[in-house]
Amino acid sequence: MTMLFVTHEAYLDHLTGERHPERPERLAAVIDGARASGLVEAFVPLEPRAASLEQVRRVHSESLVEKARRVTADGGGRLDPDTVVSSASWNAALLAAGAGISAIEALRAGRADSAFCVVRPPGHHATRETSMGFCVFSNVAVAAAELAASGERVVILDFDAHHGNGTQDVFYDDPRVLFVSLHQWPLYPGTGWFDETGVGAGVGTTVNVPLPPGSTGDSYLHALDTLILPRIERFEPTWLLISAGFDAHRRDPITDLGLSAGDYADIVSRVCSLVGAGRRLMMLEGGYDLDALALSSTAAVGALLGHDVRGESSTSGGPATARAMVDRIAAHWREIPDH
Repeated sequence: MTMLFVTHEAYLDHLTGERHPERPERLAAVIDGARASGLVEAFVPLEPRAASLEQVRRVHSESLVEKARRVTADGGGRLDPDTVVSSASWNAALLAAGAGISAIEALRAGRADSAFCVVRPPGHHATRETSMGFCVFSNVAVAAAELAASGERVVILDFDAHHGNGTQDVFYDDPRVLFVSLHQWPLYPGTGWFDETGVGAGVGTTVNVPLPPGSTGDSYLHALDTLILPRIERFEPTWLLISAGFDAHRRDPITDLGLSAGDYADIVSRVCSLVGAGRRLMMLEGGYDLDALALSSTAAVGALLGHDVRGESSTSGGPATARAMVDRIAAHWREIPDH
């Protein structure tokens, strides 16, 4: 098995300030973790091409694009209270948005079995109208929109600790994309309750699994087995995109979940067989403890490659309310039709 390793040195030029948790060192942590595990031997390096403005505007408004361009052209500043950009962030953001499309083209050409896009800035909080939550453009949404436009049926699995409100916003009425998010509740950005299931033609193609603080890997697997995997299988996706945020790790400084690197290996192993080789793409989102990020991303990459390099044991024994929440959500979904 081989994997496209998609990254660019320009991501390091996206500067957010000394104390900002989304910092350039995150990329080094991911790369160092993979190198220490020996997985780099399976990597096929790929330097991404920048997304075109047409591709970005497929998922974002002109006002969002122009604000990002203007603020970066003026030397940087804040797109919202949490989202800091520098003069180099415009280029980095376009390259991050283009990473998924570059990977899709290379996968379709048979260059590898899967892809990991190690990008900055992250993307899953950027809505159609607003850059927010450290995110300028929604990188995974740009990739998914490209696939959907070519007739593919796309599932996006988002296991970042924070709800992927931006991805949900882009595809909330779109039956071509099934969006699934497992996240801490309550937590920023305050969206993602389980009754948010889509609108119009997209009813039933947004699946939210809000979990209480302290939730462990056994609750995630319970959600996958009882609700998520059956729903995905009935959707019959042709591509799997993973919004891979690793801030649900128990050591992350800005969240309160209880996962380990081993849990990420379990989750990715469960879902990667949903589509065939050459149709699996993972996009880096959050994860702010550097050691935990290195271990967790390596475990997830290993699972995509068919190797067990988890580094930490899987977890269990979280709050009983987590399993009860999953059962409550599953009961809610029995009344919602498949797409």
